Amino acid sequence: MNGQDRKNIKTGLRVAIIQKHHQGTGELTQGIVADILTNSVNHPRGIKVRLQSGEVGRVQVIYR
Repeated sequence: MNGQDRKNIKTGLRVAIIQKHHQGTGELTQGIVADILTNSVNHPRGIKVRLQSGEVGRVQVIYR
């Protein structure tokens, strides 16, 4: 699934995000989606979400 399309992201889904301060290194953070922060249908760098841990970033990987 594509992390750039909002329709693929649901609360409770396990994902890997890239946080703003890790964009240079590409370090990913895994967690469960608590809130979807991007309102548009899609975003070229990934849909922005808040994880249950409170971390905010753009979805890079969606786990099934």
